[in-house]
Amino acid sequence: MAVRPSRTFILRKLHQLSGIVPLGIFLLEHFYTNSKAMLGSEAFNRAVIDLQSIPYILLIEIFGIFIPLIYHAVYGLVITWEMRPNNLHYPYARNWFYLIQRITGIILFFFIAFHVLNFRFGMIPGFNDMAVAHHPDMAFDIVAREFRMPLIFAVYVVGITATVWHLANGIWLFLVDWGVVIGPSAQRAVGYACMAFGAALLFVGLNAAVAFIRPGGLLGGILY
Repeated sequence: MAVRPSRTFILRKLHQLSGIVPLGIFLLEHFYTNSKAMLGSEAFNRAVIDLQSIPYILLIEIFGIFIPLIYHAVYGLVITWEMRPNNLHYPYARNWFYLIQRITGIILFFFIAFHVLNFRFGMIPGFNDMAVAHHPDMAFDIVAREFRMPLIFAVYVVGITATVWHLANGIWLFLVDWGVVIGPSAQRAVGYACMAFGAALLFVGLNAAVAFIRPGGLLGGILY
């Protein structure tokens, strides 16, 4: 007799899958587009204009980004609410990684909401009244003006760091939970690979952010 998976099992698998596809892929594309800032305002504005000129872009955003994002965020909060930390009793690395995964998830819930409302819709009073999507020809200046505010830039440094951790560790959890990587040695090796991937991605994300306020970003002194 076949065993039917429980509803919780299916919801958790969908939660993991939505974090990798499409959200993980979107994050990589987002960092790539932001990295155009290293080449100057014209290059970044052109990249934003090209994105906004994609046919059915609003439908793609709704069904490919916003709906998966809302599901991943809300169900992630449910998982966080139900978890029972045992790090003090069992201080293993996996336990700490799981706890940090939940903490970064909470940070991202508020950070992404702020980011989307601020830059995508221009709806944060006192910060930004111009949406990048509605003014792609001014995209670089809009972001640069925000990032020159120390508080906003600090928020984005924390947000980018939390995002990268959540994705890199999430990839490892996905590969282990879905049975792609089996055995302690393989899981340990993939764990190191995910850490290296996360470190590289963190540099790309932070470098792109700095490029809005310093020509060339963190590598400005080399490139310029």
